[in-house]
Amino acid sequence: MQRVLRTAFRGKRTLPINWIAYTFRCSSTISSPSSVDTDTPQYTVPIEGTSKEHNDLPSFLAYASRVRLRPTNPTYVGTHYEYTVASSLRRLGFSLTRVGGRSDLGIDLLGDWTLPAFDSPLKVIVQCKAINRVLSPNAVRELEGTFVGAPAGWRGPDVIGVLTTPKNATKGVYDALGRSKLPLCFIMIGLGGRMEQCLWNAAAREKGLEGVDVTLRYTPERKAEVEAMTKLGINTHAVSREIALTQNGKILSTEIEGDTQA
Repeated sequence: MQRVLRTAFRGKRTLPINWIAYTFRCSSTISSPSSVDTDTPQYTVPIEGTSKEHNDLPSFLAYASRVRLRPTNPTYVGTHYEYTVASSLRRLGFSLTRVGGRSDLGIDLLGDWTLPAFDSPLKVIVQCKAINRVLSPNAVRELEGTFVGAPAGWRGPDVIGVLTTPKNATKGVYDALGRSKLPLCFIMIGLGGRMEQCLWNAAAREKGLEGVDVTLRYTPERKAEVEAMTKLGINTHAVSREIALTQNGKILSTEIEGDTQA
């Protein structure tokens, strides 16, 4: 079986050029959670936001200031990144609710993905990894495991698992996505919210991403990203590049007007 991953990389990433359209040949003996009975409830995950104190990034920042939660605290880092991811993915047609917490079963965000290319919205399970190290292929297996613990509305064939992290995908992650029988997508999202890399496997393509491609566009740098990167001591510029999804050469979803395609 052949599995093809779609991807785009930010200009300075030093990854093999043949990764742009890398073809995988997979063994039929590879195991995955795809045989899970999706009609039988196994765990319960609340669909509503899990916090009564905050439901988006601004309200979380206000809460963190009120309770004096330090930016270096792991809870702060993880929650901040989850809300940042939810906000950024709106530019690609996602509508997400944060459900992360102590009993999240590995699921950080739940929601729908709507694009003109889809016959109907797809259900998505999102796992956010706010880490400062290279992502291990084990993260892909963890994402596969979240399908087992998904709530009733997020089971069945039309569900895509999405993995996000500030670090770009390694070849090991790339290969793990290609081997998976479940529809999976990887999106690199910086701490400030800029999306720099996106790829998905053949199973995800068959769910509605056939004919959808990834490109780079120039965008005005957003205030949140400037502030986040400045705190980390990273220089910012007036113009940056970010991924966008296209079909027949046309950008499918965007919040920013007047962009110039890279």
